[in-house]
Amino acid sequence: MDRAAQLKRGISRQFSTGSMKLSAKFSFKRQNSLDPRSNNVRFSLGRQSSLDPIRRNPNTKDELSLPGNLDSTMQLLFVACKGDVQGVKDLLDEGVDVNSIDLDGRTALHIAACEGHVDVVQFLLSRKANIDARDRWGSTACADAKYYGNVETYNILKARGAKVPKTRKTPMSVANPREVPEYELNPLELQIRKSDGISKARLLSSLGTYQVAKWNGTKVSVKILDKDSYSDPESINAFKHELTLLEKVRHPNVVQFVGAVTQNVPMMIVSEYHPRGDLSSYLQKKGRLSPSKALRFALDIARGINYLHECKPDPIIHCDLRPKNILLDSGGQLKVAGFGLIRLSKISPNKARLARPVTIDQTNLYIAPEIFKDELFDRGVDAYSFGLILYEMMEGIQPFHPKVPEEAVKLMCVDVKRPSFKIKSKYYPPDLKELIEECWCPDLSIRPCFSEIIVRLDKIVGNCSKNGRWKDAFKLPWL
Repeated sequence: MDRAAQLKRGISRQFSTGSMKLSAKFSFKRQNSLDPRSNNVRFSLGRQSSLDPIRRNPNTKDELSLPGNLDSTMQLLFVACKGDVQGVKDLLDEGVDVNSIDLDGRTALHIAACEGHVDVVQFLLSRKANIDARDRWGSTACADAKYYGNVETYNILKARGAKVPKTRKTPMSVANPREVPEYELNPLELQIRKSDGISKARLLSSLGTYQVAKWNGTKVSVKILDKDSYSDPESINAFKHELTLLEKVRHPNVVQFVGAVTQNVPMMIVSEYHPRGDLSSYLQKKGRLSPSKALRFALDIARGINYLHECKPDPIIHCDLRPKNILLDSGGQLKVAGFGLIRLSKISPNKARLARPVTIDQTNLYIAPEIFKDELFDRGVDAYSFGLILYEMMEGIQPFHPKVPEEAVKLMCVDVKRPSFKIKSKYYPPDLKELIEECWCPDLSIRPCFSEIIVRLDKIVGNCSKNGRWKDAFKLPWL
C-alpha cells in the first residue's frame, strides 16, 4: 500500500470512529454543528502561524500525494503549502474561494507566505487574496513571511501595502504553550458588541468594563481589563487573584466562571450572563418582598456564601456582599457574584485584614464596620452585610432611607446605629427579626456563621408553612 493510500485509510478511520487524535500530518477537530466551518479541518502540515504559541516546524518534508477526501479549503491550503501554482489555479478556477479559511482562520496566502513560495503568493494576490487577513492568533501573511525569514515574499507583500500587526505580550503571557491555563479562551470566539455594555466601574485599583458577549452561541458576561491597567502591578495582581478564586468555585448559588483571556490583549474574565439583572434592580422595581420570597432569596444567598466560607484550604470571605453583587438567573434563583475583588492579608487561621493599597467605597451601604475602619475581621463581615440585605427585602427600603448613602454608612459603621423596623411585627415570620439583629450585631463574635443561618432560615420556613396565618402565605410559589 503506498503512502497516499495509507493516509486515506488513516483519515477515514478517524472519521468513522469519531476519534479526535492527530494523524501524522493532518489533525481533525470536531466543531459545533452551528459553526460555519464545522466541515473544515485544522491545517498542520508545514510551518505554522508566526503567532501560534506552539509554532510547530516539521523536521522532515516528505513528498505526499494529495489525500482525496479533504474538503476544497484544505485542498487549496495543501497545494499552496506544496508550492503548486497550477494546483492552486485549478482549484480557484473550479470555484474555491481564494480567501477560504481553516479552523485556525488561515488562508492559502498565510500558508504560502510561511513556506516562502513566491510564485504562489504572487498568483494568489493576482486573484484578489485578502492581503491583511488575520488568523486566530492575529497574524497576517506578511508577519508569517517575516517570522520565517522569507525576505522576497515579505517584500512583495509589503510593496502591496500589507500590514504587520504589532504584537503585545500580556503580563500573564507564558513562554511554554504547556503552561497556558486550562481556562484560556480563544478571544476570536467571543463576539462582543459595544452596544451591549453592562457597566463600567472602579474595581479597587483596576478599571474594568463589563460587556455582554456571545461565546459559542451563548450569552456571557465579559469583564475587560482597561488598557491603563496593564502597566499597574496592583491591577494585574487583583486580576490574577480574582481568576484564582473564580477558577475553583462551583455551586448553584455562585456565579459560574466560564473562562478567561490572559495570553492576548485585552485580558478578559468571562462568566455566565443573567438577563434578569441583579438583586438591587429587582428590589428597586418590586419594593418590599413577600415573606416567602424574601426567605427563599435569603436561603439562596446564604447557601452561596456558606459555600465560599467553607472552601478549602482557605475560606473565601466576600467582603463586598451587596444586592448589586447578587444576580438573578432565568429560573428566579439568586447567585452570588463579585467575590475575589478584594484581596486580604491573612493574619491568622481565622482573622484577616485588607491588603494594601485598597480603596473603600464610602457609599456602600452594606459594608461591614470592620472593613470600613480597616480593622481585623473574620467571616462575620459577610453576615453583617447579609443582615442588611435581608432587612431591605423585608422592609422594602434601604437602611436609613431617605438619608444619602454616605450618612447612612457613617451612622452604622461609626456611630454604631442600626435601622429601625418600620413594618409591623405581625408581618415578620417568627424569629426572623432576631436573626437580622444578630447578623448586624456590632460584636463580630455574636454574628452567626452561615451554616447556622441556613439552619435557622430553614426552621423559620418550616414553622411558617405549618402554623397559623403564615400557612397560606407559604403555600404560594416562590416567584
